[in-house]
Amino acid sequence: MNPHFLRARTDDHLSDVLDLVEVNGVISGGAAVSGAWTAPRTEVESPLKFIAAMRGRARISADGIPEPIVVEAGDVAVINNRSWIQLESVTGDDAPRRMLREADADVLTMLGAAHEADDILVGGHVDLNPAGDALLTPALPPIGHIRADSPAAPGLRRVLEPLFEELLLERAGSAFAIRQYGQLFVLELLRAYMHQADLPPGWLRVSTDEQLRPTLAIMHAEPAARPSLEELARAASMSRTSFAERFRAVAGMPPVAYMSRWRMMHAQRALRDTEITISALAAHLGYLSESAFSTAFKREIGESPLRFRRRLRRPATASVEQ
Repeated sequence: MNPHFLRARTDDHLSDVLDLVEVNGVISGGAAVSGAWTAPRTEVESPLKFIAAMRGRARISADGIPEPIVVEAGDVAVINNRSWIQLESVTGDDAPRRMLREADADVLTMLGAAHEADDILVGGHVDLNPAGDALLTPALPPIGHIRADSPAAPGLRRVLEPLFEELLLERAGSAFAIRQYGQLFVLELLRAYMHQADLPPGWLRVSTDEQLRPTLAIMHAEPAARPSLEELARAASMSRTSFAERFRAVAGMPPVAYMSRWRMMHAQRALRDTEITISALAAHLGYLSESAFSTAFKREIGESPLRFRRRLRRPATASVEQ
């Protein structure tokens, strides 16, 4: 039997993926302001940034976005792989304008003093490891707008409200709680996207395709397996040609490439979190030799398994293969 890190729940593809990638929501700043205002254009350093409107409204612009979006109280905007964003109030041009800068580390003060502010915004970003970045950012649109009246909004509010309570009260254990709520916030964001019709091709879209879900169950259940195209097509009740065309259109890659990426995600977690040798990992993932696994890993990840392990782990444990 394969070790625990190779097992997957065949009925919960979202958990399968989140178990394999490092995803962490981080609250990084915010603003509370009255009257008309505009914020300077700022560079976006993280692939995924989010902005939650707690009160009032704001207009958000970003590179590559034809038209700005307006967020209102209870809305959340997610900016994906953009180089800059700019925020401004939604007021008449003849109103006095004041410059505003995002508070990098003063969210507590900002929220505590914001009871009379017209507009209250809280921003943050999603920390991703390389596997998470490669998987999630192509699967999301350039900018997403989750409105307060959408079906997904209650789930986001259930996470945001206790998150802000922890920020404000600074109780014992608040740092731990904030990290947990940050992760749940990311989960709710992904859930909010999962049933949107305009998702780009990628993992998130294929995981919502009801006809393809049985094939994902086969792919995820046993990373070492090499199911045939006929087997996968049969699970989807489709012909081989129709299945291959549909999977590529929805996932953005052929089934074989998807399975290879899935195996490499398991490999990255195993190399990072366990003491398994590279030769044993190669066998568990169904490769005929360590050399074949190393070649596939380097082709997909860009470096050898040993170099990957040494780079990510502490010096005391990085010598496991020596």
